[in-house]
Amino acid sequence: MFITDIKRVIDQVSREKGIEPEVLINTLKEAIISAARKKIGPRADIEVHYDEKSGDVEVFHFKEVVEEVEYEDSELTIQEGYEYDPDCEIGDSLGIRIDTEEFGRIAAQSAKQVIIQKMREAERNAVYENFIHKKGKILNGIVQRFDRGSIIVNLGQAEAVLRPRDQMPKENYKRGDRLRAYVLDVLEESKGAQIVLSRTHPEFLAELFKTEVPEVSEGIVTIRGSARVPGLRAKIAVSSMDSDVDPVGACVGMKGNRVQSIVQELRGEKIDIVQWSPDIARFVCNALSPAEIARVIIDEDNQSMEVIVNDEYLSIAIGKGGQNVSLACEITGWHLEVTSEEDYSRELKEGYDSLMKLTGVGLPMAEMLFKNGYSSLLDVSEAVVEDIAAVTDLDDEKAEEMIEESKQLLLKELEEVQSEDESQDESEQIPEGDDLAEGDAPQKGEEDES
Repeated sequence: MFITDIKRVIDQVSREKGIEPEVLINTLKEAIISAARKKIGPRADIEVHYDEKSGDVEVFHFKEVVEEVEYEDSELTIQEGYEYDPDCEIGDSLGIRIDTEEFGRIAAQSAKQVIIQKMREAERNAVYENFIHKKGKILNGIVQRFDRGSIIVNLGQAEAVLRPRDQMPKENYKRGDRLRAYVLDVLEESKGAQIVLSRTHPEFLAELFKTEVPEVSEGIVTIRGSARVPGLRAKIAVSSMDSDVDPVGACVGMKGNRVQSIVQELRGEKIDIVQWSPDIARFVCNALSPAEIARVIIDEDNQSMEVIVNDEYLSIAIGKGGQNVSLACEITGWHLEVTSEEDYSRELKEGYDSLMKLTGVGLPMAEMLFKNGYSSLLDVSEAVVEDIAAVTDLDDEKAEEMIEESKQLLLKELEEVQSEDESQDESEQIPEGDDLAEGDAPQKGEEDES
């Protein structure tokens, strides 16, 4: 046999590469069949038998017994058949055992190439199968090398890539450093499985809490959502299945030890742990913490909410660069507009004054319109008759008159603004030269004296 000690090789490759022995055995059989056909002929019917206990390989070349041979690689005469089986008859198929040494050097090389190719394919498949179920988990690896900004991480049985956009800001690694990352995806490609890692994904934060907080891994505390500005700030919403367990306290840990270990892993990223609530208004208030919320105005149809805060908490609610409100929007799934009480009161007064210009609209009806989303003449002018009628208890005719009047008032206001602009433009024009005041022009005599 041109491959010695097959059983030992199969066992070793299976153990080191994580490939099932059956896959390697089938690969071996295909390689031998390929080599045999290269030596004997493409029509040759070859069967390979492998003894898993002993590791012995037997190869049989099957030929059909015929009266006259047309294809030597698949047929033999009755006289030739008698040499192998004295009782053979026309039409029988005889399995002739052959010595693989007869394949020769070229056939052996062909078999070797098939084995290498099949083993690579099997290895790629094995990597994919071993890691596809680890998608969404955290893995530990060692920085192996760098490739155009990406970090190639050795995971033991495979390599993974940490692309530039999935790396934390201001994080620097050198070869040999240990690294923890979230398995973002496992891609099955022609060159082999590609394992994509991330340290910036919000789920990386959630998975870190699962590893650091036993109550989370046991299912007592549930993570309801997470959002991050990598390296700067993050929010994670949690709830508890047990009324006796404080989900926020469990995640913070004794003296903050649990959350601090996660903060260290994320290089100082500030983490807000938010109490989740089925009451969306309460949840939003918790998400915007530490700002104190004065009131909220909910628009369920558009899943948006206007949040009014005390003037001194406006900057806190919005956060640096809008981070706080942006992260709150992300974990709640609602669009949030944060306004100070002073601005809201001014908008409210302007809205009421605007609505009360309409005939028959007093303070109660203006308030009713405002609460239903019609905060200006423009809102009323763009409304549907049936909606205005439903809000104000007016009949359709009166509602239509209100809409038409709002359009006329808006048009009038627009004309007044345009008129004011034109007047201002005229007043700012520079006087012409012939408009100089009498006496401003130089006198002839004065010119002569000069």
